[in-house]
Amino acid sequence: MDQDSRCAGESELLEAVSRITTSSTSPSDEEQNQPKAEIPCQVRKENPEKDDTQDSSATLSPNSSMTTKELQEYWRNEKRQCKQIKLLFEIPSTRIVEHHLSKYVMYKIIILQTGSFDSNKSVIERRYSDFEKLHRNLLEEFSEEMEDVTFPKKTLTGNFTEEIINERKLAFKDYLRLLYSMKYIRRSKKFIDFLTRPELQEAYGCLRGGQYTKALEILLEVIGLQERLTRGSPVAIVPTLCAIVVCHKDLENPASAFEYGEKALSRLHVHTSHRYYIPLLDTMITLAYELGKDFLSLQEKLEEWKTKKDPIRVFTLKELAVREYVQ
Repeated sequence: MDQDSRCAGESELLEAVSRITTSSTSPSDEEQNQPKAEIPCQVRKENPEKDDTQDSSATLSPNSSMTTKELQEYWRNEKRQCKQIKLLFEIPSTRIVEHHLSKYVMYKIIILQTGSFDSNKSVIERRYSDFEKLHRNLLEEFSEEMEDVTFPKKTLTGNFTEEIINERKLAFKDYLRLLYSMKYIRRSKKFIDFLTRPELQEAYGCLRGGQYTKALEILLEVIGLQERLTRGSPVAIVPTLCAIVVCHKDLENPASAFEYGEKALSRLHVHTSHRYYIPLLDTMITLAYELGKDFLSLQEKLEEWKTKKDPIRVFTLKELAVREYVQ
């Protein structure tokens, strides 16, 4: 390609970038009538998912000094940032549990992120009554959305036959896929609780009992799934992150505790009134001092908060953690 052709190509690409950038702030009437799939991702994204790309896009933007290769890489990155995380649900196996006078089937649910390796999968188990409770709760809150959603009914006999169990495996797989496809349901607390609450309850029970290794093992398994389910609300996973901090700290792993504490603090930088903010700051100051890190900036934040707020009883991070999921 000669120099004139290359310059012309770069000029056309820069003009295209300029048009796309301009359309994200002041779209024309014609563009406003376009189907959503053709609107740039920055325009299409709604408020609940704004946090997903806000930090990354703030550090990079197209400009006339970029080369063609740099512009292409920029838009590739933008496309990756705008792509919604999607989850797949598989139910590969079941097991029959007999406990005292009760007998039920446990369905193994594998939750995969599209385009990911097995390291990103989450594995949980739920029984028929768990699905039934979820369906009942969703009907109460989302009656209109759920009116066409079918649920496998109980049978008087044959609930433990291979034929019925296999039918329900397929039915529950389709059921979860359909629920996840509906935006307001997949973001609802009831749906997220169905996928995470039993494991979190077990983890916090272990934490209260001083079984920090077991609690940490469960928390680290569930945090990835919980984070993917609550991307539109980054503060939602702060309690879990703080519980991980508590476990690492009590297991005398200050470096790991500090690492997860930083993740939690990054989600609270504009939520300083959150109940975990001050206990977390206090714990991070102790950890920073122990690790020889800068604790003065953390101390300044703590003092700044104290000057703005009336003196109140503040729980420690551990005291807050043991109060979670207490029924």
